[in-house]
Order: sequence, then structure tokens, then C-alpha cells
Amino acid sequence: MSGEDAVTAQVFSVDESVELAVVERSGFVESRHAGSAVVLGPEGDVLRTLGAPERPVFPRSSMKPFQAVAVMGAGVPLEGASAVLATASHGGTPAHLSVVRKILAQAQLTEDALRCPADWPLDTAARDELVRAGEHKHPVYMNCSGKHAAMLLACRVNGWPTESYLDPSHPMQQHIRDTVERLTGEKVVATGVDGCGAPVHAMSLLALARGIQRIATASDGSPFALFRNAALLKNAVLADGWAIDGPGRANTVVIDELGVFTKGGAEGVMVMAAPDGTTVTLKVLDGSLRAASIVALRLLADAGALTHDDVGRVAPKLDLAVLGRGAPVGAIRASYA
Repeated sequence: MSGEDAVTAQVFSVDESVELAVVERSGFVESRHAGSAVVLGPEGDVLRTLGAPERPVFPRSSMKPFQAVAVMGAGVPLEGASAVLATASHGGTPAHLSVVRKILAQAQLTEDALRCPADWPLDTAARDELVRAGEHKHPVYMNCSGKHAAMLLACRVNGWPTESYLDPSHPMQQHIRDTVERLTGEKVVATGVDGCGAPVHAMSLLALARGIQRIATASDGSPFALFRNAALLKNAVLADGWAIDGPGRANTVVIDELGVFTKGGAEGVMVMAAPDGTTVTLKVLDGSLRAASIVALRLLADAGALTHDDVGRVAPKLDLAVLGRGAPVGAIRASYA
């Protein structure tokens, strides 16, 4: 069995997953989203499991907090919005791009040094403005460009080569892997190539939850640099929620409205840590993110870390309405038992 086949065999199946959410249209359940999830209490105890959270997944962009902490641990003094852009899947607004370019300027590099693929901004208004101006796709507009700029800055600070910074054997990527394992408490079970070209490491949802919780509960007074950097990142994200996603986008809404540390990832991955440290990680099996935020929020509320009233107040801002001729005729809602 090849390494790829071995990993495929380990990923949880439909039989191991549970229904997490449904899509209702005019009183009819039109679609169902299955997956797995785990909830950790403030002290790290497992409060609840759904499906098979022990199975490995690629966290995709939900791994970015680990990558950002690793960059900081490599001697890069990121603060404020710069720290947030290092962990962001940003909307590509002018404000986002200004911070990315600031990080590149610190590294004395141009945008051509970025090895992420050319793309348009996720933010519709920003994309439309570029199209009207006759611009084209570019790596700096790609939602991962902040992470890449931060990695490049770490390379410059340490004298590492910049052209090969995405190679798994590069010192930057080796340092990230070590940081992932230290924060999650598990060895990486497989490594792939993320959509942006950076290595992405497979881990269980339980390991992912432990790592995110350690970041979300870290103290800036810790005797360990790893956790001081984690605390700096957490505080920056909570202070500048706009930078991790964008105005009106799900992660930013949850951070700004509820003070919850959150980071979504492609293919249906979501991580959230409430102010008291209660942490949820989940994976929607079909890869859709549309229900991930509301499911994670409801799990936090069920655990007592948020109120159901607060979740209900934020829900209308999460694009959960199902439309018919432009008017709401249903909604996406959490449905796990």
C-alpha cells in the first residue's frame, strides 16, 4: 500500500460520520452534511465526540495558526495586523494587501517572491475594482499571501533560501512541522501539498483541537517562547478580526461579535475556541464550509461556552438563508443529535 493509499484508508468514511447539518427549503430537507467533530473542555478534557474525530484530516487553512506561531518562533517579530495576516485567509481588500506588502518590504522582497498561485481577491468589491482597473490575477491577491510573505520574512531573518521556501525539506517547513507536533502533541501522519503550494500536515481532529486550544489559552507571561508567541497571535486575532478574513465574512463576524478565536479551512474544516478555552474542531465530509460555522457555534453553546441567544444573534450574519426568487424560504441549520 502506498503512502497515499494508506492515508486514504485512514480518513473517516460515511459510515463513521454523523449528520451535522441540514439544508431546508420550503420545509423540505434538500441536503444533508455529514462529518465528525470533537469538543474539548477548558482543561482539555474531551466533552463530546461526533463521528470519528480520531481519524486524520488535512486541516488546510485551519493549520495556519500553527504556521504563524512557527514563523514567530523563527525570530520574526510579527505584531498586530501583521501577525493576523500570517494566519489569515484574507479577502484581498486594499487593507489586507497593504499589510502583506508591508511584510514583504520588511523582507526586502518584491511580490514576485511569492510562490502561492495567482488569484483574485475573495472580497467581491475588491475583485470587481481590480477587474475594472484592467488588472489581472496575481499571487499577492491570493488569500494565503500573508502566510507566504511571513514565511519569506522568516527566511530572510535566518539566512535561508527564499526560492525554495515551500519545499518540505526547507528549514522553514521543517520548523513548521516541529511546531505542529509540539502544539498538537502528535506526530504528523502524512504530508500533502495545500492549495497555496505549502506543505499541509494530516492530523486527527482531536490533535487539531489540542493544538488550537493551546494557542487560544496561551499566556504572554509563559516561560516558554512557543506559548508567548501563541498568546501574541491569539491576542492579535481577537483585536483585528477584520484581518483574518474580511468585513462580513464568517471568521471575522464570529471573532468580532463573540470574541471566539476561529479559523476555517478548505474542504469543510473549522476550528473555534471560546473565551473560556472550550474548543471545537470539525470536518464536514463533503468538503462544504457553508454549515461549518453554525455547527461549531452550536457545539460551543451546548457545552456552555457561549449562550444560545448569542449564537442566534450572530447566525443571521453567517449567510445561512436559503433563497427562493431572492427571498428566504429556508435555512442551513445544525442538526446533530
